[in-house]
Amino acid sequence: MSNELYINSTPKGDRIALLQNKRLVEFHVESNANSFTVGDIYLGNVTKLVQGLNASFVDVGYEKDAFLHYHDLGPQIKSLNKYVKAVQNNTPGVGFKLAGFKAETDIDKLGKIGQVLTRNQNILVQVVKEPISTKGPRLSCEISIAGRYIVLVPFANTVSVSKKIAEKDERNRLSRLIQSIKPENFGVIIRTVAMGKDVAELDKDLKGLLKKWEDGFKVLKTARPRDKVIGEMNRANSILRDLLNASFDGIVVDSKEIYDEIKTYIRTIAPDKEKILKLHSGKQKMFEEYGIEKQVKALFGKTVSLPGGGYLIIEHTEALHVVDVNSGNKSNAEANQEETALSVNVDACREVARQLKLRDLGGIIVVDFIDMKSQDNRNFLYAKMKEEMEGDRSKFTILPLSKFGLMQITRQRVRPQLDITNLETCPTCNGTGTVNASINIPDQIEQQLDFVFTKQNESKVFITLHPFLHAYFTKGLFSIRMKWFFKYKKWVELMKDSSLGLTEYTFINGLGEEIELK
Repeated sequence: MSNELYINSTPKGDRIALLQNKRLVEFHVESNANSFTVGDIYLGNVTKLVQGLNASFVDVGYEKDAFLHYHDLGPQIKSLNKYVKAVQNNTPGVGFKLAGFKAETDIDKLGKIGQVLTRNQNILVQVVKEPISTKGPRLSCEISIAGRYIVLVPFANTVSVSKKIAEKDERNRLSRLIQSIKPENFGVIIRTVAMGKDVAELDKDLKGLLKKWEDGFKVLKTARPRDKVIGEMNRANSILRDLLNASFDGIVVDSKEIYDEIKTYIRTIAPDKEKILKLHSGKQKMFEEYGIEKQVKALFGKTVSLPGGGYLIIEHTEALHVVDVNSGNKSNAEANQEETALSVNVDACREVARQLKLRDLGGIIVVDFIDMKSQDNRNFLYAKMKEEMEGDRSKFTILPLSKFGLMQITRQRVRPQLDITNLETCPTCNGTGTVNASINIPDQIEQQLDFVFTKQNESKVFITLHPFLHAYFTKGLFSIRMKWFFKYKKWVELMKDSSLGLTEYTFINGLGEEIELK
């Protein structure tokens, strides 16, 4: 399976698309305005204790206070608080290395928030859920720093191995290796991708995480409440950290700044993969050239088509997401109703699993499959859904089909769902409902082309326009564009851009600058 990552830089942020076998499977929009990313570590200030919820509210700089439950404090919270206080007071002998640091006793699992925290106390917290809807971030005091092969957990002092590494000998080998190199008072979680790695690779990853902890320690010494102490890497680098492997065969970016940043990061984690990174230099927009824009438009609507004729209808409510599976014109393709239902439902399984990752849907998802009478078919569908969801990096639970044909799925939600509007507002009427005749648009383009060639003496002209207009001007051997060439003795480059409306177009000169048209 091939994996390709495309990163499009825009003034509002970056758009990140992950393609598997040319199919869009993950899409992220990283806004420049979002500063509360999962994994970020802040010095917060406790503003309120709520005994009834056994929780506290913490000010980390967001417009609403963040939520911290007692169960998210972690057993070593007293040790963490002692360390933070010692660092900020410049206590001699307390550094980023925790060797010799005397840990406090673990807190009671059934204790009360008031026994551990006090109002106006400064506390080191980590974002585990980004602000969603009207709620502020959700926090944890179980600090962890994720690397490529391991996760570093200060004050834990234990070594855990991913449950997905099933082989006993490999689990024991990795555990022994980490025990031999990990520093005192640091715990380590060994990730699945560490399977088969040697001690040199694991040690390199560990040293990188310790360096990150050291940098955070330096910030913490002079930090004020609301300050970010350790920042999680951007979304593109985190995808590479988690997914970059032998199947990755392309990373394309259209920003020199991001290109340099990713190149440096790949050199650190996988130098042999540096050659697959490319800087897009084409005149056509990157997402347009690789067909990503069209996939985004097709996949984020209320209705999503299935191969073979079926379709999904995806609805969102405050409490849950609902997916309705319909057979469409597939109903004429199979021998009987049961076979039709099974065929459509299997197609729907693949697309539902893809849509959950693509839109980053979380919480409760209810899928209304087409009813099937055969219990074997129902069991097969349940197994198929679990198989399709295996590659999902978010935690999830799937229940078997109910007697009503409903499948319930819960999926971890740590950031707001991705909601992309694929309905286009008319560029001429701005949604009023009346437009100038679209048949006149080709004439307008020709008039303006004549103006830029004869009045402005442009030597080279590019026109970006809707694919329908592109087809109109280029169809046939003796196309309209060819007629322009004979008339002006200059070739006009036409570039398709499906993000434009049918009546929108842009003239660009040879220097890549937009030509202002009256």
